[in-house]
Amino acid sequence: MNKKDCKIHIIGGGVSGLIAASILEKNGFNPTVLEATERVGGRIKTDIIDGYQLDHGFQVILTAYPAVIKYLDYKALELQIFLPGASIFKAHRQSIIGDPLRDISLLISTLFSGIGSISDKYKILKLNHKIKKKSLTDIFSEKEQTTISYLRELGFSKQILNDFFIPFFSGIFLENQLETSSRMFEFVYKMFGEGHAAIPKAGMEAIPKQLLNNLKTTTFQYNTKVVTVEEGKITLKNGRKLESDFTILTIPANNLISNIKKQSIEWRSCVTLYFETTTRVINKPLIGLIATPGSLVNNIVYNTSLSSVTKPAHELLCVTVIDDQNLSEHELVTAVKEELKVLCDITILRFIKQYRITKALPKLENIKYKMKPSETQLSKNLFLAGDTQLNASINAAMISGEQAALAVIKAATNSIYSL
Repeated sequence: MNKKDCKIHIIGGGVSGLIAASILEKNGFNPTVLEATERVGGRIKTDIIDGYQLDHGFQVILTAYPAVIKYLDYKALELQIFLPGASIFKAHRQSIIGDPLRDISLLISTLFSGIGSISDKYKILKLNHKIKKKSLTDIFSEKEQTTISYLRELGFSKQILNDFFIPFFSGIFLENQLETSSRMFEFVYKMFGEGHAAIPKAGMEAIPKQLLNNLKTTTFQYNTKVVTVEEGKITLKNGRKLESDFTILTIPANNLISNIKKQSIEWRSCVTLYFETTTRVINKPLIGLIATPGSLVNNIVYNTSLSSVTKPAHELLCVTVIDDQNLSEHELVTAVKEELKVLCDITILRFIKQYRITKALPKLENIKYKMKPSETQLSKNLFLAGDTQLNASINAAMISGEQAALAVIKAATNSIYSL
């Protein structure tokens, strides 16, 4: 058996699976990707409806992510950059805050925003300095605690927590109590400080599409759902069985492999709603935060504040709801429209689409930044990848896919030369 005859299957065509395929290709293997849907991307998808680009959930790419820098061509993606700040809606007033050291246009609005005390602003500068000096290894070696307890220990006031930190990081972690690991907070905070939050001009799905277009010898089988995985064998939903010398699972393995010891993964969910409006109440490319306790809406973004490949007729407003309070689609749309009018003075022209994302982010403990190839190996021929192996980020998905592929290459090479 040579490399090209080695049957390697990758279950899942998300970012992790695409990176694994890339590494395998570069080392002379021809893997096959089994994807349950009609296209690659996993949780990163973009639909075009009525000339608007709708990502499946509000997502950004943090340009400082090391693995993202390594594997993506930013120039080809035509990244559209958000300003390093936020527009905060509170008590029928909009206040803009940001990092004037990175964008001087945010200086005056930040000074007179009324968000946070002088002491809070000083503590933010200290936090910036502290995180900047820490390496990623140091961050992921720290003792874990909740993000909210971490911020309270730093002495931030209740006001700045409620007005900025909680709504901003709730939108990132998809939970409004900030129970997420302080390691993840420091990691994300560092990435925001060292780069930009951006969206490709063609929407977030441009990322997996770019990875796909770079592949040459990988075979893709779409609309192919896997039901069980065993050593040397994969069973599909249609009853077909595939022989597999090595298999990489980039999706949670619990429902596919019998007697697996790894506990099932809990997921955080969200609802993303898209609306058409005639005007924008946030004039700059900024994320809008709703700092009203108990509100349905967590954050808002005008996608049309950034350039896109489509030519929309009006403004596109993206709204993220973390807790839908068990409302039906119609009830949620009605309630969100009312909140937007009352809290942000936004008048909706038309509701476009709603995405209920039940598996938006994995809820993880003891999170890690990286792993050795050997740590991805579940058994002799089965390997695990995906952001669930490390931390909930595109960066983690890429690293885990890379390491799983390296582990397979080692195992396959040993098998070939032992024959």
